[in-house]
Amino acid sequence: MSRVTRRACATSVAVTLAWMAADSTPAHAQPGARPSTAVYGQLRWRSIGPEGNRVSAVAGVPGDPLVYYVGAASGGIFKTSDGGQYWEPIFDDQPVASIGSLAVAPSDPRVVWAGTGEGKIRSNISVGQGIYKSTDAGKTWTLMGLERTGRILRLVIHPQDPDIVVACALGHAYGPQPERGVFRTVDGGKTWSRVLFVDENTGCSDVAIDTSNPRVLFAGMWQLELHTWGRDSGGPGSGLFVSRDGGATWTRLSGSGLPSKPVGKVAVAISHSNPKRVYALMETGNGVPWHGQDTERGQVWRSDDGGVTWSMVNDQGIANARPHYYSRMAVAPDNENETYFLSASFMTSIDGGETIVTLPRYGDAPGADHHDMWIDPTNANRMIVGHDLGVAISLNRGRRAWNRLRLPIAQMYHVTVDNQIPYYVYGNRQDGPSFRGPSNSRLETLPGGGAPGIPRAVWHSVGGGESGWATPDPVDPNVVWSTGSGSGHVGGIVVRYEESRRMFRNVEVWPDQANGPAADLKYRFNWTMPLTISPHDANTIYVGSQHVHRTTDGGQSWQVISPDLTLNDK
Repeated sequence: MSRVTRRACATSVAVTLAWMAADSTPAHAQPGARPSTAVYGQLRWRSIGPEGNRVSAVAGVPGDPLVYYVGAASGGIFKTSDGGQYWEPIFDDQPVASIGSLAVAPSDPRVVWAGTGEGKIRSNISVGQGIYKSTDAGKTWTLMGLERTGRILRLVIHPQDPDIVVACALGHAYGPQPERGVFRTVDGGKTWSRVLFVDENTGCSDVAIDTSNPRVLFAGMWQLELHTWGRDSGGPGSGLFVSRDGGATWTRLSGSGLPSKPVGKVAVAISHSNPKRVYALMETGNGVPWHGQDTERGQVWRSDDGGVTWSMVNDQGIANARPHYYSRMAVAPDNENETYFLSASFMTSIDGGETIVTLPRYGDAPGADHHDMWIDPTNANRMIVGHDLGVAISLNRGRRAWNRLRLPIAQMYHVTVDNQIPYYVYGNRQDGPSFRGPSNSRLETLPGGGAPGIPRAVWHSVGGGESGWATPDPVDPNVVWSTGSGSGHVGGIVVRYEESRRMFRNVEVWPDQANGPAADLKYRFNWTMPLTISPHDANTIYVGSQHVHRTTDGGQSWQVISPDLTLNDK
């Protein structure tokens, strides 16, 4: 199992469940007095767990099997220089933690670019703050602009000139904005030009470069607007574009086998061994009326003449399932017909996308909920995949083994503590259940001065879902109340856990699953539904839907004690 260096850093702790410990307290501090700035200055952060998960971007150095870079959804950038045994956080002194894309200059491995802003769209995502550049292999970073783009989903670098970079910017996507589209720099980021812009409702979802002829680039554009209650994906702004002058000008591709009706998110990939082979993933409705339009069938399109003509080669939904959150593919650099499709599952094809095989999750697949993939162009057997369980590295094309790794980048929704001495810490991790772990451990400091941190083995689940609360009973810490959705749970789940037995049971407010159209639901529970224990009576528990619910008998029964507190908008 790999180990991570224990350098204290504010950013990784901000997304990893942590607590503070003061070295000392001034003797003149009065009980109940507000601590002074000097007191806060003595506080030090330390990572205590649990293990992390969501990786949104990965990159490697061609020809160097020891160096990889990993970007977290909201935990900065980590680097390994020994093939994945040890990892170091290298971005924690920057004011932004969400990484959307990474790229290493093929002509100079010291030059690394990072686009910030989570591009894997869901109901809980982080916005970025521009594009960063390192010229010393990640030791130091410089902000190079594009702060208002919100989310930079992909970066490509000229194969011979590290100063020429093309950035694919989706935008913050919460409404119309001009800082969307494809941006290009030819002077190492000193200045940027917006070279492809459709409209204020459309951003860039992917970009690919022909490494044998860098004047040729393809870009996917995505019309997207996010709302609290959902997203508007697709429309006339979406489409596939090509540039044949290094990204200075672009042409929308239409006809010649491409969909004639509106599409949604578009992804693209170019074969390294045969640049005439180009693939496009397109979000369609498979013939179902969608956004007022009848859309065409299809998921994977392929061109064998450099993008002049196209054929729809696969209409399986698995190839582009849940495209707003996934929609990523890669081509083996030594075989134009060997393709990889990243989604909840990890899929491969050896016939140019016509037949797609799904690898078993948690088995032969690198992980689950896959987001990014990098394959060494000099050695197609070496690859790295980022996903919602961490990161996985293979030296044998993923056919025999993956080295699955987790970093301290857990996204925690809430933090609570109990009243024990020493106290225990509770929290809900994205893509995981609710967790319980100690605030300190005898294993935290090894003889001889080593400090590996609190071992992950002392953390364990207390039930509940990824997005809710884990709240210990203030009188009896043996009892923990948890809520949450995801990871096998849906909205409205309430769990009562007993530490002494390491068992929990669901005591939900309403037995029907709380998912589906709002108008059809008796109770509408939010993704982060609230739970609180009465400070006057620990046997009284409150949770919230559009009503406030109360139990006084351990969840055996619930009472509605408020009217509808929302606008009741169906």
